[in-house]
Amino acid sequence: MLLNQITIVGVGLIGGSLGLALKKKKVVKSVVGYGRRRGALHKAVSINAIDRYCLTLPKAVKDADLVLLSTPLGSFEPLCKMMAPHLKEGAIVTDAGSVKGDLVKSLSALLPSYVHFVGGHPIAGLEKSGVMSATGVLYQGCRTILTPSPQTDPDALKTVRALWESVGASVSEMDPYDHDRILSFVSHLPHVVAYALMESLMHPIVASLNPVAFSAGGLRDFTRIAASSPEMWRDIFLANKKAVVNSIDVYQETMASIKKKIIKNDAEGLIEIFKRANSIREQVAK
Repeated sequence: MLLNQITIVGVGLIGGSLGLALKKKKVVKSVVGYGRRRGALHKAVSINAIDRYCLTLPKAVKDADLVLLSTPLGSFEPLCKMMAPHLKEGAIVTDAGSVKGDLVKSLSALLPSYVHFVGGHPIAGLEKSGVMSATGVLYQGCRTILTPSPQTDPDALKTVRALWESVGASVSEMDPYDHDRILSFVSHLPHVVAYALMESLMHPIVASLNPVAFSAGGLRDFTRIAASSPEMWRDIFLANKKAVVNSIDVYQETMASIKKKIIKNDAEGLIEIFKRANSIREQVAK
């Protein structure tokens, strides 16, 4: 696969890492970046994540064969509205957002009939953000989920699949709503828990004791993802509201069960839960 031009809208960790990988693999002739901050885009050029940049969206997408949306989810619809009149016939728009569902429908509807939308989600990232954290090997061995609808153009789907496979990703396809239900548990809920735990350390019952000063590796490792972008995760939680709230409900039920066993001194019951957790954790670690 060789594309003439890919435009990355939002050249941060995710977009910048893709640009680095694509240029290294030489599967695209030109990688164009779009963003609002000239300084960040200049840095992206300096580390070879993009070839050039534009500060106006119409100019950035004008000749693009493929456009990747790699900004916070809340900006996807406004960006699609802005770029729609300037996309060429046959152009493909895809994204790197971690919520699909209704978003796939809404973004597809905002684009001209001659432009193809393919929902995508590379399950990769770091707790740090910004293009200076980008790495050309971020997607090697990672899973990328594509979420086609019945209206998705088959050739566009093949192109987006080939794009991610070219940078080392393992590509799966699933229904957009199934994606959101699964990710609410394995990705969104862990971030909710990490943020909530950090917030709990500010509770008056413990905050005056300066608990962070006495923390060790357990707290640091468990809450690593609480260092992620607040704006990005705000948008994710709100965009996937129903599934995230459901996952929180299930988590609270589980916590209530553990709490009850502790209150009742149910040692065997705790061991059963912990052994199941050990078994599942071994699968995660593989």
